[in-house]
Amino acid sequence: MDYKRILTIQDISCVGQCSLTVALPIISACGVETCILPSAVLSTHTGGFTGFTVRDLSEDIPGIEAHWKKEGIAFDAFYTGYLGSDEQIDYVLDISETLAKPGALKIFDPAMADNGQLYAAFDMNYVESMKRLMAKGDYILPNITEASLLTGIEYKEQYDEAYVKELLVALTELGAKNVVLTGVSYRDGKTGVVVFENGEYRYYEHEKIAKGCHGTGDVYASAFVGALMRGHSAFDAAKIAADFTVESIKLTQGDPDHWYGVKFELAIPKLVNSL
Repeated sequence: MDYKRILTIQDISCVGQCSLTVALPIISACGVETCILPSAVLSTHTGGFTGFTVRDLSEDIPGIEAHWKKEGIAFDAFYTGYLGSDEQIDYVLDISETLAKPGALKIFDPAMADNGQLYAAFDMNYVESMKRLMAKGDYILPNITEASLLTGIEYKEQYDEAYVKELLVALTELGAKNVVLTGVSYRDGKTGVVVFENGEYRYYEHEKIAKGCHGTGDVYASAFVGALMRGHSAFDAAKIAADFTVESIKLTQGDPDHWYGVKFELAIPKLVNSL
């Protein structure tokens, strides 16, 4: 097996089990060298904590990129999560070209909306910038809300397979090569993920746990990236990531003090075995 090196670009929430504090351990556990480029440092994530600190690191990124170029450092893949600004999207577009090994994969999670709404920090100008990033993706990982915003197709909470396929086709028309659409639910008590690869639609359905948890999108995306880089097909990687995420949620249930994320660390042995 080839030893791969990936660069993940997103923020560090020092406490909260999301973004880089999720991506680094999960992808590393999959046997992939995981390099990081933090877009910002937060004392905690913003979902339920108050008084958190934030330091934007945008001005540091060009210098880091220049140093890596000088050292001849390049990557087999790029994975992005939450990005804080249009400027950072531009940096990602540049870095994923200039520091790419031949055939490097670009795996982009738009990480900007859920439940029918944009996150508070973003507006439609950011959506337009995100479209430019999605257009360059070999694999993009939006949820239904993000897919709706990126394509201009009306957001629906109740939908059928025809609606989902309409979203998928529209996303590839933006330029994305393949789509992994998360949070696709056709019946009560179940949810799943659609992999739309080379025009082929495949759906993996799994248990839906009623109470959601912060950071599960990052857990899912990181596990998908790790499994994909280990040589699994996109559909198998999507299944592995879904099962890992569900297990992480189950291991967190019943602990009212652990409201801010999921105990994904306890599920890592299962992830490793699944690889």
